[in-house]
Amino acid sequence: MAALQWDSIDNTAVDTARLLAADAVEKVGNGHPGTAMSLAPAAYLLFQKVMRRDPSDQHWLGRDRFVLSVGHSSLTQYVQLYLGGYGLELDDLKALRTWGSLTPGHPEYGHTDGVEITTGPLGQGLASAVGFAYAARYERGLLDPDTAAGKSPFDHFVYVIAGDGDLQEGITSEASSLAGHQQLGNLIAIYDSNQISIEDDTNIAFTEDVAKRYEAYHWHVQTVDWKKTGDYVEDIHALNDAIEAAKAETGRPSLIILKTIIGWPSPKKQNTGKIHGSALGADELAAVKEVLGFDPAESFVVADEVLAHTRKAVDRGATERAEWQKGFDAWKAANPEKGALLDRLLTGNLPDGVEDALPVFEPGKDVSTRSASGKVLNALGPVIPELWGGSADLAESNNTTIEGAASFVPSEHSTGEWTGNEHGRVLHFGIREHAMGAILNGIALHGPTRAYGGTFLIFSDYMRPAVRLAALMNVPSIFVWTHDSVALGEDGPTHQPIEQLATLRAIPNLAVVRPGDANEVGYAWQEILTRRGGPAGIALTRQNIPVFERGDGEASGETFADASFVAKGAYILAEAPNGTPDVILIATGSEVHLAVEAREALKSDGVNARVVSVPCVEWFSEQDAAYQEKVLPKAITARVSVEAGLALGWRDIVGDAGRSVSIEHFGASADYKTLFREFGITTEAVVAAAKESLGK
Repeated sequence: MAALQWDSIDNTAVDTARLLAADAVEKVGNGHPGTAMSLAPAAYLLFQKVMRRDPSDQHWLGRDRFVLSVGHSSLTQYVQLYLGGYGLELDDLKALRTWGSLTPGHPEYGHTDGVEITTGPLGQGLASAVGFAYAARYERGLLDPDTAAGKSPFDHFVYVIAGDGDLQEGITSEASSLAGHQQLGNLIAIYDSNQISIEDDTNIAFTEDVAKRYEAYHWHVQTVDWKKTGDYVEDIHALNDAIEAAKAETGRPSLIILKTIIGWPSPKKQNTGKIHGSALGADELAAVKEVLGFDPAESFVVADEVLAHTRKAVDRGATERAEWQKGFDAWKAANPEKGALLDRLLTGNLPDGVEDALPVFEPGKDVSTRSASGKVLNALGPVIPELWGGSADLAESNNTTIEGAASFVPSEHSTGEWTGNEHGRVLHFGIREHAMGAILNGIALHGPTRAYGGTFLIFSDYMRPAVRLAALMNVPSIFVWTHDSVALGEDGPTHQPIEQLATLRAIPNLAVVRPGDANEVGYAWQEILTRRGGPAGIALTRQNIPVFERGDGEASGETFADASFVAKGAYILAEAPNGTPDVILIATGSEVHLAVEAREALKSDGVNARVVSVPCVEWFSEQDAAYQEKVLPKAITARVSVEAGLALGWRDIVGDAGRSVSIEHFGASADYKTLFREFGITTEAVVAAAKESLGK
């Protein structure tokens, strides 16, 4: 490894970066200048000297990934993207945190070139970076398992800058524990230990020994203390040496504890909470410029020679890209089948034969949708090699295991039940739902494989922040949520979801999929895997429910519709007996069969009811107006929604004359048949609601 080349022009560039951050916050009047100022040397070192990146192509497969977990310090990244020629220009920095700018308050994936992930909620960045490292290893096993370490075109590092807030959030404890367990040697985190947060000195709430904690997680831990002499010395060479040592440590993730002074060299505000989340003020900013030898009267100053120097990153990136391309081309020539697989993965397309592989569930035998989901996953596993996943210690309950596949874990962690292989495809998250969600997001962001993770629907609450970020970023993370209603039974109200379906549907861009029978499950999985925009959560039953006898097209007469209409989000499962409905029964999941039974009961009373299965409200809302009118004609105002959860959200669909069969209170401990009877989730309740709606 060549010695670090660091010249006076690099020092000037770092000081320029500090002042660009301070000027940008000063101009807009709000933001977080302090961390960006003190992290400028570390960020510059990474972007200009360490990371393998091509500023002209943010999607280059061979690039090192960078995650700014301290998302509030977005200028730490934006300034380097500007200096390095990634597409941002000076005017973009001047437009920080303003409408329509490329420099929003926190980095946003898909909005600014060079940003790998949306970060803002603290801890999510570092936790998702663990997912990046997971994905890199799985992809290596899928595409190039036998090449020596460090010699594959798919080898790269995942760099993270994290802060005190990240290390305090519980999600990073979950994810870091997994990272150490997984021996993710390509993950390198720089922890900016400035010990200042919004409430000033972190000693008021945070005094643990982080180094010992991460050593206990089986991380490689180093400390670079820029304050150790009593004077503040930004020892770039010491930090670079620590990074090189971290790169050489292939069997453990690395944490570099970098002890800095926030806001340095601000004369009066450095090392205080005042510089964490607010502008310096004109006088203090002028004082900083004087300390650094800049003109206090000027703002956003970038010397021509500085920009010319830093923009050499474009040429360096092109050179590194060309060198990498030689190795990649050689790999592809030697591995044509793997090359074809990669080409398909990069398109986002599924392989041929997915629909043919879906299991067909015969009517006449009740099947839980969680069991059906497990059978679907095992049928798709041999067809879709990029499909992998597991559970938060609930594999047997969630039915998430691809049978016969090795577990994604170093072989030394094999147990009597599970055989580990570092390139396995069965994920074990332990009881860490929040980290699971963030890791799945990291896998989705890294691309191009498809991973899923399971838990009980009630525990989606533990992972909701990560689910929301997946929706915000529009990435196709897949969440498997079983035990989806009070029908899970005797475990009682702590485990019985009531409000979860409604509150998850309230997250924009999240598809909540609740299949109504086993065959709907298969087509639901096919649609989830076909889609590449936005996450999906599939909610599945514990209890067995009927498998409907179906035709091979639309519903007609007494013939039920084919299950492939799941892709529409809602469809006419059973038409009204005379073809013209008096009332529409709208149901999801395990309650669809209650609507079907109610249709028969109403038929004997001379009432013609149409049954509409709604596996996914969000997919239905995407359909054109003509299809929506066909399924739910506006002229038919007698409607009943049937779902074993809150009625919240169904009013827009059933209307003023409609009624909802729902549960508006917490559950109880009893078998599910008793609970449904006592809580009024019954065929009789649906019939009564239909007649009441007709009366309106």
